[in-house]
This record gives sequence, C-alpha cells and structure tokens, in this order.
Amino acid sequence: MSTDGIEETDSLCETDELGDAERCEEVVYAQEFLPTYQSIREGETVTKTQVVEFNDKPESLFFNDGIRRIDFILVYEDEDKKEFEKRTMSQRRKRRREYFEASLMKMGLELEATPSVVNDKLMFVKVHLPWDVLCTYAEVLHIKLPIRPNDMTPRPSMWRFFTCITKHFYPDEKLIQKEVEFFTAPFEKNRQDCFYIKDKDLFFTPSMRSRMACYILSKAQYEIRGNIIKFGITKLLNSGVYKAAYPLHDGKFNVKSKEEAPSERYLLYNEWANPKNFYKMQPLDLIRKYYGEKVGIYFAWLGFYTMMLAVAAVVGLGCFIYGLKSQETSTWSKEVCDPDIGGKIVMCPQCDLCKYWILNSTCETSQKLSIFDNFGTLVFAVFMSIWVTLFLEFWKRYQAELEYEWDTVEFLEQEEPPRPEYEARCIYERKNPVTGITEKVPFTSCGRCVRISIGIGTVCFWIMLILASIVAIIVYRLAVFITFSYQLRNNNLKNLEPIKEYVTPQMATSVTASLISFVVIMILNILYERVAIWITNFELPRTRTDYENSLTMKMFLFQFVNYYSSCFYIAFVKGKIVGYPGKPVKLLGEYRSEECDPGGCLMELTTQLAIIMGGKAIWNNIQEVLLPWVKNWLFRRCGSNVTEKVTPRWEQDYQLQAISQLGLFYEYLEMVIQFGFVTLFVASFPLAPVLALINNLFEIRVDAWKFTTQSRRIVPQKAQDIGAWQPILQGIAILAVATNAMIIAFTSDMIPRLVYYWSFSVFPYSDNTEHTMRGYINSSLSVFNISDSPFDLTDIAMSAPSNLTTCRYRDFRYPPGHPWQYEHNIQYWHVLGAKLAFIIVVEHIVYLTKFLLSYVIPDVPYAVKERIKREKYLTHVILHETSLKLVTRRLKPLIDDKISHDATNFNKEEIEMKATLTPIEENN
Repeated sequence: MSTDGIEETDSLCETDELGDAERCEEVVYAQEFLPTYQSIREGETVTKTQVVEFNDKPESLFFNDGIRRIDFILVYEDEDKKEFEKRTMSQRRKRRREYFEASLMKMGLELEATPSVVNDKLMFVKVHLPWDVLCTYAEVLHIKLPIRPNDMTPRPSMWRFFTCITKHFYPDEKLIQKEVEFFTAPFEKNRQDCFYIKDKDLFFTPSMRSRMACYILSKAQYEIRGNIIKFGITKLLNSGVYKAAYPLHDGKFNVKSKEEAPSERYLLYNEWANPKNFYKMQPLDLIRKYYGEKVGIYFAWLGFYTMMLAVAAVVGLGCFIYGLKSQETSTWSKEVCDPDIGGKIVMCPQCDLCKYWILNSTCETSQKLSIFDNFGTLVFAVFMSIWVTLFLEFWKRYQAELEYEWDTVEFLEQEEPPRPEYEARCIYERKNPVTGITEKVPFTSCGRCVRISIGIGTVCFWIMLILASIVAIIVYRLAVFITFSYQLRNNNLKNLEPIKEYVTPQMATSVTASLISFVVIMILNILYERVAIWITNFELPRTRTDYENSLTMKMFLFQFVNYYSSCFYIAFVKGKIVGYPGKPVKLLGEYRSEECDPGGCLMELTTQLAIIMGGKAIWNNIQEVLLPWVKNWLFRRCGSNVTEKVTPRWEQDYQLQAISQLGLFYEYLEMVIQFGFVTLFVASFPLAPVLALINNLFEIRVDAWKFTTQSRRIVPQKAQDIGAWQPILQGIAILAVATNAMIIAFTSDMIPRLVYYWSFSVFPYSDNTEHTMRGYINSSLSVFNISDSPFDLTDIAMSAPSNLTTCRYRDFRYPPGHPWQYEHNIQYWHVLGAKLAFIIVVEHIVYLTKFLLSYVIPDVPYAVKERIKREKYLTHVILHETSLKLVTRRLKPLIDDKISHDATNFNKEEIEMKATLTPIEENN
C-alpha cells in the first residue's frame, strides 16, 4: 500500500457526500489497519465488549456478576451520542478504540462496559485479568510472591523498653495489623505448587493486578500502518480516544463499610492522611501495599528526612537562642550603636549619587546580624556537615531494610520492560553485546549522539538564560539602589516619611530584588519544565527508569542554577570586588559595583533564603492543596444532578484529579531543593532546619491527603530506591561542606573578628595584654581623604558636615599620607591567610569525618544480610527440589518401562538357556 494512495483516498473523502464519506473512510481504515479488523468487527475472532447497566451497588469493585474483580477502568465518550455533524469526525477514534479493546480480549482480558449515571455520553469499560493471564504476566514482570512463611526470629528492638510511650506515636495496631512475613521468589507459572497459594482471589494483591493490567494496556495494539505498529494506552489518552484510565480506590475514604472490614483507603485516611495524626509514624507497609513500592519509598524517604530534620532543628534553634543571648554582649555591635563611636564615624557614599551616612544608622541591622553571625554559627555549620553524612548513611541502611521487606533486593534495570514509546520507534537492528542476539533499536549510535548533543545544548542555553536573568537583577539592584539613595538624599520621598527612618536603601533594594528573583524563578520553572520534558522525549530513553533519571538530571541542574544562583551571588560575589572610594570598580562601565553593609552581606543572604524558602513553601501548598480541591469542587458542581444520583465507585473516582506519571518526580524535586537550602547555606540561617521541619510535617499530611482524597488511585510501580536523587543528595552533601566553610570565611565577619582578637586587639591597649574586642569597628574601617577622589563630589559634599575632610569605608587599607596609601595593609593579609587556612582545615576535618562515618556505618544491616541469604537458600532448595520432583515424575514412566522391558528380555533369555541345558547342568 503506497502513501500516495492513502492521500488520494483522503482527498476524495473530503469532497464526497456525508454517506459516501463514511464509506470512504471505511475503505481507508480497512487499508490502513490489520486485515483482521473486519473479522473483529463481525465478531468472528473476538467477542464484543459486553454492555451492562449499573447494578445499583455504588461501592462494588466487581463486574455485574459479583465474581470478576475490576482491575482497571477505561473511560471514553460515546461517539454515537454526539451531534450528527461531529459524528463523522469521531469515527477514527471509535475504530481505534474498538480495535484496541479487541486486542485486549485477544490477550486474554475480559471487558464489561457500562454507561455513566451522571453524563449519558460517557462510557466506563471495566477490565478484568483472569487467573491464567495474571500468572503469565506475573512471570513476565518478575513479581516476587510468597513461597513459605518467614521462620527466622526477629531481633528485639532497642526501643522495646519504651513501648508504653512509643505506641502512641504509631498507627492503631487494632486497625492496621502487622502483615505476616514471607520468604518470596520470582513467580513461575509452571511451578505454582511451590508458592504459598491459599486463595487464588487473594494471592495477587489489587496493586499487583493493577500493575499487570497497566502493563498489558501499554502493549495492546490499536493501529498498524505499513510496517509501523501503534500500540499503548498512553497514545490513546493523548489523542482523546480515551478520556481516562486508572485503577479503582477500594472504597470511600470517610465512610466505614458496615458489611465488611474497613477498606484500605479508609484506614489510610484515618491513620495517615488525617491532619489530627500529624505526630504519628506512617503506615509504610499499608502505603506500599495500596500504592506500590514507588510511592512507598518516597514517603519512607520523606518521613526519614523529616525525622532527621528534628535533630538538626533542635540544634539550630539552640544556636539561634545562643545568638539572641550573645546579642546583648556583642562588643562590635555595641560599638556600632554607641553614639560616641558609631555615632561619630562618617561613612563614605556607597554609590556615585549617594550621601554620606553615620555608622550608627545601621545599629538595628548590626544587632540582628549578631544573632546569626557568632561562634554558634560555626559550630552549627560543622554539625550540619556531619549531620548530612549521618542522614545519608542511615538512610542507606533503612532503605536496605525496606528493599528486603518489600521484595526489591533483586530488582534490576534489565528486568524493567522498555517503554512503549521506545519500542514503537525501533526500526534499526544491532547485536546486543551481552546476549549476542540481534535486537531492534530506535536509532544508530550516531543518531543517539546527535540527540544527546541537542539535549545538552538546549540545557546549556537555558542555564545561560538564567545567568542572564541574574545579571539583569544585579543591574536592577544597582539602579534602584542609586535611585533610592538619590531621592532619599534630596528628600523627594515625602510619601514614605513615616517609614523612611526604618527603610534603608540596602533593605529596599534587597527585599524588592528578592521578590523579583522569586517571580523570575517561578516563571522560568514553568517554561523550562516543558522544554526539559520535550528534550527527554526527544532523546527517547529505553526504560521508565532511564527516562526519569534523564529528566531528573536536567531538571535538577536547571533548578540548582535557578534557585541557588542569587544566593551564591550574595554570598560570594557581592561586595567582594568593589575597590575603594577613590577607585571604585564599575560594572558595564557605568554602574558602581554593589557593596555590602558594614556588617557584611550575611544578613542579606539570610533575607534571600527566608523569602525563597517561605515563598516556595506557600506556592507549593497552594498548588498541592487549593488547586486540586477547587478543581474537584468545580467538576462536581458542573456535573448534572451529581448529588441527586447514586454514582458507582468507578464514576466517583473519575471525578477526582489524575496524578501524572511525573507526580512523584515533582515531589522529590521540591524536597531536594529544600534539602539544598538547608545544607548549602545553613551557616547564614540556623533556623532553616526549623522551617524545613515545620514545612515537612505539613508536607507529609498534605501529600497523603491529596493522594487519598483528591486524586485517582495511582498506578502502582516497582522501585528499589529513590533513583537518581541518591547521587544528587550525595553531591549536595559534599558541596555543602565547601559552601558553608566559604560563607563563614568570606561572607560573615567571624574570621576578621577572630584575627583581630588574637593578633591586633592588644596593640591599642599596651598597658593591658588581655585580648579584647574593643576597637574592632575602628580597626575594620579604613580612612579615605575626600580630596583624593577623582570624581566631582560637590553635590555629595553638601550632605556632609562643613569640616569633613575624611570618610570611612569597610576594608583593610593604609590611610592617606602613608607611603603605600590605599594599598592593602598587613591586617588584610592576616585575615586573608586565616580565611584560606580556615577553609582548608575545616574541609579536611569534615571530609575525613564523613569518610570515616561512611566506612564505619555499613550500608546493609547485618540482620538484613542474614535474612537475604536465608531467603536465597530456601528459594534454591525449594525450587531445586521441585525441579527434581518434576524430572523424576516425568522420567518415572520411562524408567518403569525400561525395567519392565529389561525384565522381560531377561526371562526370555533364561527360558531359552534352560531349554539347551542337560538335566545335570540344570541341577547344577
């Protein structure tokens, strides 16, 4: 069949009458699809989908016969009930759907359709997997199932003595009972006798059945054009053939069943998603059983991270309280506020149009800064560097326990089937280097390199776009700072008179720039998200794990630059290269480089972190709570007579929001970005773990509430660990040591104060050799002669006292009149050497501690290793014995025949021999 023929037929259909157009499309369809389509339509090879009415059992999870369980639901809009002029346009969708459902029935699935109770145009197709199909695909997907109960005695917990206290922090054991532990093995259809099958209806859990149903739906064909086979429910959903596809919740979340035991959804809501139980541990086994291992491992990680944050939050809160107490005894802060010291120090203008200002005008800022810039911050930064190592190492141990308990120890990537999108594009052949078998691939090696190169180039372009936006914000900061300072100096801001004494140019610039930065971050996130998904689709990864890992790296790299670049600028760039008043550094040849406050940029970094973390948390909660609730409410309100009719379970779930396949990806991304804020810049904001802890306590319950009440049941998926997020967390942990050491060294004022305390503090007071911080402010400010400025300062000088000849600026330089005037003095080199030495020493100590902790703490607990070995041994013994029994059973008839045959032959030979013997020989 040629393409030209198809195009010609399509053009004829456009010009024909309505009836002829329908017949013409039938011809085109018959040409494009399999030859068996006609036989499928006539019911010769496959029975048509049975259509039944609603049986008035709203919470039923079965077909109308009450026996066959509903494993999946497909929803479509009936084309026959559409308007006449639109009906012809929908025929192609109808035929694709009919062929798809016929393919499902050929694969052994059973279908039953029922019309909607609320919307007469909707049809719901119930999908059931018979026992034989379940056994087949359980073996295909390597699902591990019980072979015998676990006979190993568990080791007693070290917390058993505190059971009377800890039991209140766990779900009610009467409602959520502990499951019986089994040794498991990958299911094999021809060895069913080896597995612990008590009830065939309960042997495969609903989540397993839904997972197998989804796998089959992703493999079923719906169209063939030439040599191209089109298959998979994803494409049909995207093209509108089906409106939704989802597994069913097992009941209402807020109503307890009177006839049977409480549904798992009801238990999850009351013991997990209900806000009143925020203090309780999560029922992870039930979460995993209901939603699958992938969702379970996410909530396990989130709960473990939150629990570890509690320790960091306590220490961080202690450091914050220490800062509040030390604020009263901070000598350098008192000197800034002292009218006899800070009140008499005139500071040089910080921009070309700014005015002179008195140091004690920053008294309030210096007092707030002393809360965060103290010795406790150094201790807390070192503690957090060790904390993050303990967190990752203990998480590996906990993850190993979950891997064993949830049967994902031997879950390997080669067991994961290829994505349907990947298989549909496989047109080239190559020899597999592992198996030696010729297989089909979607592109050649050269084509793969081209696709990856385009993806890398696109990501680099967007990262450069982020950096350009950061430069634009920097220019905004400079322009606003100059404008605000000029207007303030000329008293042009009369409308701000009540708050003018509280709002400084630095504060106004910092707050507005932080807000603009946050808005730009959110806009770029929305745009880049689409680009990253498009690039990943273009690269065409083989498996879902490869797809998610590729998308994870792209998104995190972008988010890392997007969220953290402004913080890195404030911490390590701003105020570091400014020159001095007589020779300032110019940006773009016009704007004078932005300077920090006399207390440094640490307070501004703290403000930036607080705004981004707080704004991000509020925005995410709006997205996760408010939007789903509003969408569901509007969906119910727009439905006709929804509240007046009893709707079945499948239609109630259809009215909920669908969770995208990347739903968990965004949850992980949100938490990992927060993890970066908590670890990378914690030296400037000890309260970051406290804010993160409060946010996560809400996050767990909000996510649980969203999954349980506002969303359709997600398709269960297998997962061994948190995937690509694990190396990302490890990379953040390594980088956090360097960033915190550099923040303390270059952003805070701690190292210069320590150098002054130990090296220079005794010189101004030679009669007293005791080290003191008195005179530090005067020592940290250099002197500049106004007459040495190459700029016209006539206008600026009008704002200065009449007898002013010098001003002060923050730096360590020789004063005017010195042979090396305005060059860095000896104190500067002492401070610089101390900063570099501090970074090297702290990094080496912390990295050595991290290495030792990683070596001492094993990734897999010893008890788990024993249980894994025991399970492997039992699996080998049971399956090996079964194999021997099967072989013996098969060979026994052959052996018996052989023995019987040999015995018969022996008797014949004996009779013949006796006939030839004499009587004497016979007696002998």
